[in-house]
Amino acid sequence: MPIVDPHSGQPLTANESSPAGAAAPADVIVDIDMNNFQQVVLEGSMQIPVLLDCWAPWCEPCKNLMPILEKLAVEYNGAFILAKLNIEEHQQIAAQLGIRSVPDVKLIMQGQLYDEFQGALPEKQIREWLAKYIQPPEDAPQSPEEQAQAALDAGDPATARSIFEQLSQAHPDHVDYRIDLAGALLAEGNPDRARAILDGLAPEDRDAPKARGVRARLEFGEEAPSDEALVALEGRDDSEAHYLRALRRVADGDYETGLDALLQLMQRDRAYGDDLARKTLLRVFDALGADHPLTVAYRRRLFAMMY
Repeated sequence: MPIVDPHSGQPLTANESSPAGAAAPADVIVDIDMNNFQQVVLEGSMQIPVLLDCWAPWCEPCKNLMPILEKLAVEYNGAFILAKLNIEEHQQIAAQLGIRSVPDVKLIMQGQLYDEFQGALPEKQIREWLAKYIQPPEDAPQSPEEQAQAALDAGDPATARSIFEQLSQAHPDHVDYRIDLAGALLAEGNPDRARAILDGLAPEDRDAPKARGVRARLEFGEEAPSDEALVALEGRDDSEAHYLRALRRVADGDYETGLDALLQLMQRDRAYGDDLARKTLLRVFDALGADHPLTVAYRRRLFAMMY
């Protein structure tokens, strides 16, 4: 299932024609049978890496994966050959390779199996996997995941939501896409749908850091004071007022200002709300993710303040 740009309708994954300077599909994509397996896969991999895609006509994940692999083969411009093996038509080869389920993708180099993966991985993961062995093209386009994140960064959550909806449909077993979709829905102003997606996750996925982060952002939006309530706080200098202002900053996405205010409240009144400022700081870290620069910086400041 191709992922399309919600504005232009153009595919974000598979292209109908080769990009400028890229190889023609016929030059880098080969259907494998008993007649050419030795030449293309075994002998050919002595010169150029071969990506062997084992698939079957009845396999829905195979239909989602193949356009991504074909796109990458053209984009890599001959840096590897995509060899496609229909295991239904060529069961003898599949048996020799030990294929038990499809899709099954194998990287063959110098006549040897270098690495492999099973299942329809998302494009971003396949790019990262390939890059461990083959130098990616300098002008590689963004993956759909990267385009969705760029849309969020640009203040266009509707585009991100559309992309993640399509990715979720194409890869129903990839839980992260559903969590990303919930985050885009939340950014778009649809917390009810976001909550429904989070609540529908399996318990182990619901408690994973990424899902906890989206739920934390959802809860901040519910807990933060309204604009009218903020006006009523004007002139107040008590701990509750400082906390509620910080919460509003966090809910609005002004994380740095909110984190600063929470640290200041800790210094001013550590006992407020049974150490509520520190607990809220930890929830913000969850919302941002452990590797976010603000999480790293403010976790260090929190540690220094406490010890």
